[in-house]
Amino acid sequence: MDDALLLQVVEKGQGILPLFAWLSPSYPVGCYAYSHTLEWAVEAGDVGDEKTLVAWLRDQMTLGFGRNDAILLSHAYRAVAAGHEAALVNVNEIALAFSPSAELYLETSQQGRSFLDATLAAWPAPGLLDLDGEVAFPIAIGMAAAAHGVPLPITLNAYLFGLVQTLVSAAIRLAPIGQTTGIRVCSALAATVRDVAQEAITLSLDDIGGATFRADLGSFHHENQYTRLFRS
Repeated sequence: MDDALLLQVVEKGQGILPLFAWLSPSYPVGCYAYSHTLEWAVEAGDVGDEKTLVAWLRDQMTLGFGRNDAILLSHAYRAVAAGHEAALVNVNEIALAFSPSAELYLETSQQGRSFLDATLAAWPAPGLLDLDGEVAFPIAIGMAAAAHGVPLPITLNAYLFGLVQTLVSAAIRLAPIGQTTGIRVCSALAATVRDVAQEAITLSLDDIGGATFRADLGSFHHENQYTRLFRS
């Protein structure tokens, strides 16, 4: 963290403290119930050990929903910071529309709505707007961070690394890896998270796109798996 950003955090009072609450496993968003197609990837044999999990997650961060979420979060953050409600509604609609399947739509909309409801109740702020209906998860995070003055670069890094940790937790429950391996996977992806977060700040909504076709199609197959631990 450079000196200017550190000073900004200190001057905000609470600084990054809200992020520790919002991205905690105890925050009532239900993230533990979703695997973002990882459950299907394990059954299909795409993910079966540390190496394949790192590769799968890195693709998701750089070529799939991680990068897109970071772009969307950035634009939601700026819309709230500018008090531009129409822009916020627009980026939320785009975020929901980019869900590749019904299961992944449920994943982002349920977590987003739950996050926003909990944050409005427990962490209110004058600039934190409510949105009617469904809210995509990265949009809700961006809204809260902007309203509380949490710096955008820190928010992006924390959000993306939270995604990695959530999926690693799912992988541990699916049994292809153990806890120590899970820690190594998180460490291996830290640089990727930083790179994606840094790039996303500079990108427009026109830069949204993905190339994780197998994972996206896997979300359609997930509902037909014989046994399921997760909702996606």
